[in-house]
Amino acid sequence: MPTSHSSFNQARELLDMIKFEHTVFALPFAFLGALGAAQGIPPLRTILWILAAMVGARTAAMTFNRLVDTDIDAENPRTAGRALPAGRVSRAGAMALMGAGIVLFGVAAGALGPLTWALSPLALVIILGYSLCKRFTSWAHLALGLALSGAPLGAWIAVAGRIEPPALWLSGGVLAWTAGFDILYALQDQDYDRSKGLHSVPARLGTSGALALSRAFHLLALAAWAMFNLLMGSHVVSWAGWATVATMLAREQWLVRGGDLSRIDQAFFTLNSLVGLVFFLGHALEWWLSRSLLMPI
Repeated sequence: MPTSHSSFNQARELLDMIKFEHTVFALPFAFLGALGAAQGIPPLRTILWILAAMVGARTAAMTFNRLVDTDIDAENPRTAGRALPAGRVSRAGAMALMGAGIVLFGVAAGALGPLTWALSPLALVIILGYSLCKRFTSWAHLALGLALSGAPLGAWIAVAGRIEPPALWLSGGVLAWTAGFDILYALQDQDYDRSKGLHSVPARLGTSGALALSRAFHLLALAAWAMFNLLMGSHVVSWAGWATVATMLAREQWLVRGGDLSRIDQAFFTLNSLVGLVFFLGHALEWWLSRSLLMPI
């Protein structure tokens, strides 16, 4: 029987395998969707089930991605050290983790309402299907964007019980933002992808074409989030958050100018982990200030 120490190591490796901490990429947008739909703070029960759905969906999606890409990762020098190809976790353990994520997502979707429950199978097809896209299309980056865009849309539906225009603009921005940064990340593997017949925008368009398209997607994201702000009747603080995000995306593009990947971790992980948080905090702070000003002294 495995010792408690080995079980702990296996659990730690599994969480590291799926980069659990990167849940922060989409989670603030989910909370922003809930905040926008409620025009304030939703019930705690709803917030907790949204959090559970996010954790379950991302756990299932990332574990499935690692499982189906094990052979590809093993042959790629950049990814050969990942837990599954390196043998630090078992396929059985990874499949159990994926199953737990699917169950958690399904339970949370059911608890959040009839529409979220009805849409949950489609959501699973999208978030799991993304991992197969690079085998047949260069637009897998958009599939990843579509998967992440479900976070704010699903949270909005959970609170409002329906799809409304601001939610579509918020989600559309997430789709374009994700596609833009995923194209940058894929620059690292363009030569390997070509050699193995895998598809990506960098493998198809080259470095300069990929950089141009990534910038275009980030401009689309900013335009979509500007429309979200307009529809929400945003004021100074929310627009300050939007402007800060615009500066961060400009910085991200500057770091990889000319295809320089020496600071890709800063561009991809550090900046992108803050984009959703900054945009959410702008709206949350504006809501708090407006509420405080309206309260009687």
